[in-house]
Amino acid sequence: MVGSPRSMTWFAIQRVKATPAALELIAELSEKHGPVSFFQSAGCCDGSAPICLTKGELLPSPDDVRLGEIGGSPFYVDAEEYERCGRPAFVIDVVPGPAGGFSLEGLEEVHFVTRRPASASPAVDEPDPSEVIAK
Repeated sequence: MVGSPRSMTWFAIQRVKATPAALELIAELSEKHGPVSFFQSAGCCDGSAPICLTKGELLPSPDDVRLGEIGGSPFYVDAEEYERCGRPAFVIDVVPGPAGGFSLEGLEEVHFVTRRPASASPAVDEPDPSEVIAK
C-alpha cells in the first residue's frame, strides 16, 4: 500500500529535529551500543518520552511511519496515532532523571523527551514536494 498513511512505505518527511544535547547523547549511545532507533509511543503530547533502542532490537511495523532521522538514527511513530495527534512536528531534547522503561539512555540517568517546536518552520512543517523521500 505505497502512499497509505497506514504503511511504513508512506513517504518520509523530516518532521523531527533534536537539540544539541540530544544529538550529543545520541552520538554517545551509538558509540557505546552501535546504531540506535527511536520509537515515539504512549502519545504525541509535549513532554512524552520516545524509546531509544539499539537498531534492530525492535523493528518498525507496517503501521509505523518514519518521521525522519535525528543524529543519523531513524525516528518512528505509529501512523494512526500520529494522524490522531494532528501530524505534529517534534523536537527531541534531554532532561535529567532515568528513563521510565527500557530506553537505552536510562542507563545514563537522563532521558529523551518530546517537545513541540515553538514555531513550525518549513523544515519541520509541510515539506517542499520536491523534498519528499520515498521509503
